[in-house]
Amino acid sequence: MTVPKGQIKEMTFHSTSLNEDLQLWVYLPATFSPLYKYSLLIAQDGKDYFQLGRIARVVDELLHNREIDNLIIVGIPYKNVQDRRAKYHPKGEQNEAYIRFLAHELVPFLDDEFPTYQMGMGRALIGDSLGATVSLMTALKYPHTFGKAILQSPYVDEHVLDAVKNHQQLQLLSVYQIIGKNETAVETTDGQVKDFLEPNRQLHKLFNEKGFSHFYEEFDGDHTWKYWQPDLKRALTHMFG
Repeated sequence: MTVPKGQIKEMTFHSTSLNEDLQLWVYLPATFSPLYKYSLLIAQDGKDYFQLGRIARVVDELLHNREIDNLIIVGIPYKNVQDRRAKYHPKGEQNEAYIRFLAHELVPFLDDEFPTYQMGMGRALIGDSLGATVSLMTALKYPHTFGKAILQSPYVDEHVLDAVKNHQQLQLLSVYQIIGKNETAVETTDGQVKDFLEPNRQLHKLFNEKGFSHFYEEFDGDHTWKYWQPDLKRALTHMFG
């Protein structure tokens, strides 16, 4: 059985908030038509999700088997580890500007460009590690814009926990969170070694206490694409099935 392949096109987008041009990788399903409506998945670590996560092929298959609704994916690649940290880390110097870009610039552009649902539950953010962190922080800040967040091994610190504690509009946001049982000594891009597991357990506990719509699992593995890639099928089915 041949699964029809969607197309991936590259676009350049100028962000005023960040004062730079960003490359976007856009996946459109094989059956794409302006006559249909589409959910939107915005991926931090965009190039990694397409190349290491093979997300386009996963979605081709899920769409072909009618396991998920119509979906457009927009990946935002980072330039290098410094650029990634500046934009994704809660204390990164471009973090606020990047979050503003996602909500105030990218979403209106995509809603103009493509036939999207134009509501929070029709949009999701996904990322791994720091990419998951900025996805969550953006959804917490703009829950009317982003109703879903897929977090693969997020970096969790006091900024993240405080943002969840102070969040009032729980009914607007649905969260998918996974973390590896071996993620107890993860080397971060600034050369430190951190325990990701315990803070993720704290985050999970907090989601439960607050009453978020929330999926959580600890997998047998570490902080690598070897585990995030096979998880994508379930994550996407959970959010868009």
